Amino acid sequence: VQLQASGGGSVQVGGSLRLSCAASGRISVGWFRQAPGKEREFVAAINWRDSNTNYSNSVRGRFTISRDNARNTVDLQMNSLKPEDTAVYYCAISYSNTVSPRKDVYRSWGQGTLVTVSS
Repeated sequence: VQLQASGGGSVQVGGSLRLSCAASGRISVGWFRQAPGKEREFVAAINWRDSNTNYSNSVRGRFTISRDNARNTVDLQMNSLKPEDTAVYYCAISYSNTVSPRKDVYRSWGQGTLVTVSS
């Protein structure tokens, strides 16, 4: 499965961006990010059965993951962005009904999209 995350860009502190991942059907989707020199980390996930969600502590309350069934995408709305949110963001899919933060749960990964937050 080819995945592609889109919607990245440059924004100032406090701004917003919306990332999209083309994904539909009975798949769970996770968003992860990797900052320069750091490990890839979990951001958010949504399962396929009931759209249950999970967020990392660092983004909870600022980011929202959701399905757009009309566009067949899973989106990540990012508000109140901070410089520490700067990273390459990746979406990944799992055929399990999961919101796990573990990278090894997700089978297919897309090319990332760069988000840069400047002060």
